[in-house]
Amino acid sequence: MHVSAVDSQGNFSGEYHTAVSSAQKPIKSSPLVGSQHLDKDRQCTFGFTVNWKMFSDSTAVFVGQCFVEDSGEEVLQTSWLLREKVDSQSSNWKATRTGRNIFTRMK
Repeated sequence: MHVSAVDSQGNFSGEYHTAVSSAQKPIKSSPLVGSQHLDKDRQCTFGFTVNWKMFSDSTAVFVGQCFVEDSGEEVLQTSWLLREKVDSQSSNWKATRTGRNIFTRMK
């Protein structure tokens, strides 16, 4: 995930490149947009959406919080929902997945 600078209102955008997919097309980087609650202690809450339109008919939303460890390293703890397009309402039950991810800053 690559996130651009956060503006003065807490909004940001970027790209997300996943390593996993059930889509039949090759994985490509996908746009993300989000917002965070600006905190002086850098341990803000945030949310962002990833539109997998480049290779899949699905969208994911992530929510979480940034934690700053004693070493100064920032860790993003997230929970997510991924919604895939289905052909009918009878398939609706299998269209949403949930999970958790932990992100750290690359050096």
